Amino acid sequence: MNGSTASEGAAADEQSHGHARRSHDPDAAIADRRTEGPAAAGSDPERAPLPPGPDGVPVLGTLPRFVRDPFAFYDRLFAYGDVVSYDFGLWNNVTLFHPDDVQRVLVDDADRFRKSHVQRRSGVDFLENGLLLTEGEEWREQRTQLQPLFYREKIETFAGAMVEEARELVDSWDDGEVVDLVDAYSTLAMRVLGRTLFGVDVHDGDGYEVIRRAATSVQERADAGSVTAFLPDWVPTPANRRFARDTDAFREYVDRLVRERRGSDPADADDLLTLLVGLGEGDALSDEAVRDQLMTFLFAGHETTSLALSYATHALARRPDIADDLRAEAAAAGDLDAAAIRSLDLTDRVVSESLRTYPPAYVLFREPTEDVVVGGYRIPAGTNISLPIWRLHTDPRWWDDPESFDPSRWLDEDPDRPEHAYLPFGAGPRHCIGMRFASLELRATLATVFREIAFDPVPADAGEPSFEAAATLQPSEPLRVRVSKR
Repeated sequence: MNGSTASEGAAADEQSHGHARRSHDPDAAIADRRTEGPAAAGSDPERAPLPPGPDGVPVLGTLPRFVRDPFAFYDRLFAYGDVVSYDFGLWNNVTLFHPDDVQRVLVDDADRFRKSHVQRRSGVDFLENGLLLTEGEEWREQRTQLQPLFYREKIETFAGAMVEEARELVDSWDDGEVVDLVDAYSTLAMRVLGRTLFGVDVHDGDGYEVIRRAATSVQERADAGSVTAFLPDWVPTPANRRFARDTDAFREYVDRLVRERRGSDPADADDLLTLLVGLGEGDALSDEAVRDQLMTFLFAGHETTSLALSYATHALARRPDIADDLRAEAAAAGDLDAAAIRSLDLTDRVVSESLRTYPPAYVLFREPTEDVVVGGYRIPAGTNISLPIWRLHTDPRWWDDPESFDPSRWLDEDPDRPEHAYLPFGAGPRHCIGMRFASLELRATLATVFREIAFDPVPADAGEPSFEAAATLQPSEPLRVRVSKR
């Protein structure tokens, strides 16, 4: 993921094949480069110039450079300014690096931008009728229907279940055991989701394995470091075949959940599954929308949370001083109910810093429905716009020592930092509906786990992880730690 190598030569030294470590060139971002753009294009697309950007090779454009190392490619783009254009074959692309331009797309003029065709091709297109990908009035109706389940008062009733499941995870570990964090936290996140939002035990039967296989196939198909990510669905690549097989099995599993819940009295349960089944029976949602909605929450709800917990735990294992302070804070809080979890200031800062440094949703995509002017440049309708969240989170213009994992940076708000320099859950009307749920789960889990466990990284000299650019920010190597029970 990381870094800011502003020149071709420096970028060539990065790891290839979609893996990268951080390597910022601070000179590339000393000043607010918005002063370097066109002086007075105004908001008239006919007068505004197209953005600058790198040239590519015939037919493929800059795609070969992107596939070789997606993160280093974005770092090279940063040298061109805050609004940069480039082509992937027939795809026209623009990347926005300034928080104010991101705010324009996600918040101020959100109705003029829709989810990009690239997002639909990024491994999650099988969720086309769910909240993640629907548009317009259909999306607004779905959001309104689901929002009551995600009010703070409702979410905080899940705190006890989150803590109990985390304790069970701790109890399952042996002293001295080496744990793969992504595997462990994926199991935990799925159990929490099943218990709180679905009223089912996803580990009863084949549910967990079905969902994990589908998630793995999604990541493989969306791996931007592979040419297969850019091939049509009908091309019979191994990744496409596995994706079709595993997502079909995922659909069948969710259809089975719906059949089992149908006919039950809605008064008997107050969860997402029952709500959606009731909406389907009342014709407020189609059967496809019910299924895709459930699949959206099962996939996105466990994938992003398990990654966030894994990166935070691995970072704390490398910073035992911070881990010790977090452990003391959790121990002093007593019973970890919702009120106690809210009081955990350091834990909250650790979560914020981990999401800044390792955002699972590391890039967002939009496309304008009409020609627009952003940052003084014309962006034609249908252009794929990428919003590199990880790059905003580590831009030296907004963050001191951006590569350092430093929860203390959240003690005081920086009045000069743009609001949208930090957006781990997105922004605007389409920000993540599960933001409060995820935030509570992250804090509850870290507090529960760390007050009983100390971790050492494996290997002992493990440094910053490297990453793969898939549907979410994936570690390119397993994140392993050794358990020491307190």
